[in-house]
Amino acid sequence: MKSATIPALRVEPKFREAVEQSLNSDETLSSFTEQALREQIKRRKIQGEFIARGLKSRDKARQSGEYYSAEDVLFGLDAMLAKVEKS
Repeated sequence: MKSATIPALRVEPKFREAVEQSLNSDETLSSFTEQALREQIKRRKIQGEFIARGLKSRDKARQSGEYYSAEDVLFGLDAMLAKVEKS
């Protein structure tokens, strides 16, 4: 498979200098940029899936009329946490 390029990114010199200073000894500016893009794509995918699950849950609650108060949810989470901390 042929590789492709990402368009050049214009930044202020101080910003580029800050990026270069943050590189690990085995990193290049290109590898840093590629990794940052990959992580952002992954983050956005996870965020999209999270939102889709939330919308599905909202629709299910509207359909069933079954809702839980924030207090009940937090109580349940506290109980789950206490159970895990005991083990």
